[in-house]
Amino acid sequence: MKVDVQKYLPLSPATLHVLLALSGGELHGYGIMLEAARQSGGQYKIGPGTLYDNLKKLLAAGLVEESQPENPETGARRTFRIATLGHSVLAAEVERLSGVLRHARRSIRLAERRS
Repeated sequence: MKVDVQKYLPLSPATLHVLLALSGGELHGYGIMLEAARQSGGQYKIGPGTLYDNLKKLLAAGLVEESQPENPETGARRTFRIATLGHSVLAAEVERLSGVLRHARRSIRLAERRS
């Protein structure tokens, strides 16, 4: 059964950045925060509360999977990876945003011609 990825759209900025960060590979929470900041050129910084609230929702929705549970005995951190559904949703959001940008650029060009 094919899942309708459109029901997850549009993504919030935090969710978009979490999925983008995880699209590069498995990360722990702090790694996700660093990668989101790196990918945005420092323009977007996600705090731990927002991050873990989003991860909880993404895990429940099946967009993200926990790949290593936290283990206090070994000091291992929880790590996360994007799920197949998460990849599909991210791709659909990127396509949606591309359409928004095309429309915005067209509107700006038209406005500049009128000036």
